[in-house]
Amino acid sequence: MEHVHLAVEEDDLYSGYNDYNPTFDSEELENDVGFQQAVRTSHGRRPPMTAKFPGTPIGPRSLASSFGARLHMASSMGRPMTGAVQDGSARPMTAVKAAGYTSSLSRGSAFDPLGQSRGPAPALEAKNEDTPEEKIKILEKKVNDLIEESCMAQSMGALQVALEKAKEAGRKERALVRQREQSGSADHINLDLTYSVLLNLANQYTNNEMYPEALNSYQIIVKNKMFSNAGRLKVNMANIYFKQKNYPKAIKFYRMALDQITNAHKEMRIKIMQNIGVVFICMGQYTDAITSFEHIMSESPNIKTGFNLILCYYAIGDRERMKKAFQKLISVPLGIDDEDKYIPSNEDTSSNMVIEAIKNDKLHQMERDLCVDMVKSSQYVELANDLEINKAITYLRQKDFKQAVETLKAFEKKDSRVKSAAATNLSFLYFLEKDYDQADRYADLAMNADRYNPAALINKGNTVFVKQDYEKAAEFYKEALRNDSSCTEGLYNLGLTYQRLNRLEEALDCFLKLHAILRNSSQVMYQLASLYELLENPEQAIEWLMQVISVTPTDAQALAKLGELHDGEGDKSQAFQYYYESFRYFPSNIHVIEWLGAYYIETQFCEKAIQYFERATLIQPTQVKWQLMVASCYRRSGNSQKALETYKEIHRKFPENVECLRFLVRLCTDMQLKEAQDYATKLKKVEKMKEIREQRIKSGREGSARSRREGRESSAGSADSGRSSSSTKGERLSAKMRSLPGSNEPYEASSPKELDASYVDPLGPQMDRPKTGVKKRVEDDDFADEELGDDLLPE
Repeated sequence: MEHVHLAVEEDDLYSGYNDYNPTFDSEELENDVGFQQAVRTSHGRRPPMTAKFPGTPIGPRSLASSFGARLHMASSMGRPMTGAVQDGSARPMTAVKAAGYTSSLSRGSAFDPLGQSRGPAPALEAKNEDTPEEKIKILEKKVNDLIEESCMAQSMGALQVALEKAKEAGRKERALVRQREQSGSADHINLDLTYSVLLNLANQYTNNEMYPEALNSYQIIVKNKMFSNAGRLKVNMANIYFKQKNYPKAIKFYRMALDQITNAHKEMRIKIMQNIGVVFICMGQYTDAITSFEHIMSESPNIKTGFNLILCYYAIGDRERMKKAFQKLISVPLGIDDEDKYIPSNEDTSSNMVIEAIKNDKLHQMERDLCVDMVKSSQYVELANDLEINKAITYLRQKDFKQAVETLKAFEKKDSRVKSAAATNLSFLYFLEKDYDQADRYADLAMNADRYNPAALINKGNTVFVKQDYEKAAEFYKEALRNDSSCTEGLYNLGLTYQRLNRLEEALDCFLKLHAILRNSSQVMYQLASLYELLENPEQAIEWLMQVISVTPTDAQALAKLGELHDGEGDKSQAFQYYYESFRYFPSNIHVIEWLGAYYIETQFCEKAIQYFERATLIQPTQVKWQLMVASCYRRSGNSQKALETYKEIHRKFPENVECLRFLVRLCTDMQLKEAQDYATKLKKVEKMKEIREQRIKSGREGSARSRREGRESSAGSADSGRSSSSTKGERLSAKMRSLPGSNEPYEASSPKELDASYVDPLGPQMDRPKTGVKKRVEDDDFADEELGDDLLPE
């Protein structure tokens, strides 16, 4: 204890620094109180603590004792060391030791940087539904659900159930408002929800014919100024008064609603004024009703208002104004062509039933027969002929060709003008039915009746065109153009004829002239592209096809043609883009599918090619080529097992296919399967059968050639004719055998031309068909089968 110094009352903070530090005296450790305390307790094993204030010096260095722990020693002066904490726990020497992990761990601890020893994270706290906010949200959801259930019940015809749900929603909504007031959130009341509840309740009262209750509910909404646009509901109140036959009040509320609706909502104002006019009719005040209806007819005329106006004039006996009102009525657009109103729609079955019902009702019979008979007996006899032709056109639109033909044949004994128009239409009908002889007969009849009828000349040219007499067809088209220089059908068909005659420059000239007239005709632009391609000018062909795409961006055939041209130019990326777009719009074009599949194989993406060849298999299931390509893609992508299964399935469908058997032998051999020998045996048999078949075909050809030589040596006329018949028959047979693809032919032998036989090209054949001489409407986004010519409708 001789080295222990007691602090004096005037404690000097800097005293003792020059004295001997007993910490380094190991001989006096037994007398050091701090050391002894650390030995007897866990004081020295407490986790280190950082310094409280930055820059504070850390206590004296800890010394390693024989116990293996670093011990912090208290000062012998009786006050804590600089790095110590007052409660006795040690503070780390952060100013001396590096931050991070230490090599010496405290006893009982383990290396756990991720804190996994602490176990899983605690579960999320369950939502407390007892709070006022949660209760309010739950109640709001219940109210909304009840409103939806009420509306659904009304739509299903359960009016009583809908009313009960609406009442319950009202009770829940009032409870919600009280709960908000109790929680002190009355300023956050959901006004939209309150409005929906009241409006639905009023509607359900109305549906259940509980008119007083409905009026009370509407009154609550209308009187509440917090609801915007609630004044419009006065129309509903006026409707209820009208049902109650309280006409004065109905007019009052209609006018109040009209005052609160701005001129921006013109359609709604017109409907309200129409209702006002109807109420005046019910009250017998025809003059006031006329005022409303006249205003409507001047602002937005419609059929119903015009008819009511005529009735009002009839009621007051004003015939002159009745006539004027009737003229206004018939000038109101119906929104549908007269000839289309009896044509059924494929979508709406109910309207189709109505059309079927009115097709032969008394009014339609009067419209169809009586009107024509009346005109025939009047001084306007020529007009009756035009009406008859219109009747035939109506039959055509209804696809009743038999009635149309019978109606038109009645004109054969009429005067020349009418006869020519009827014969032109008959020629057109027979041409569509591919009865070219009758089409030619009536085209001649139309030309004889009126040689200057361009439609008759075009129809005559068409009948000659299908007989492949292109020079004569061109003469008829030229004559039609001389009679009518604006006849676009004649110019179009003349261009097609020049193209068949291989007079490409003249055909190009025709279509360029036609393009100057029909600037947005996709047909004309496509023909120009086709001609430039034939003239070996792919750049111009691509330019015209781009214009086709700008007019009809979903034309799959034009997109495929663009892909073909870019592919020919060596631009595979652009070709792929257009082919892919074409496939997206029309995924059944075998040529496009084959190109896309080959592109993916070429770019080493065999897995993507599989989907295209599988689609080709669906389109042409009898063509083994596509199924072999699917199996080949599996094999190229390394999926040998799937390839083997596919080849087995192909072999089951096409047991004599040599290519399939070869790959089965190869795959089974590579996979060391016992089936390899069986497939090798089958392959030998099939190859032998193929050899025999080829020998037969070869011998048949030699026999045919021998018979031809013998026939040439014969000089008799009968023998000569017999030789011709025999050789023709032999050639036909050998050609037929050559054209039939054997099931054992390798799939590379199939040509795209043969594969495309079942595919109908949307542009090629339809474009090349000459145009007939009858008009036909064409939709903007479709190519017409043919642009039809001269007018059916009388001028």
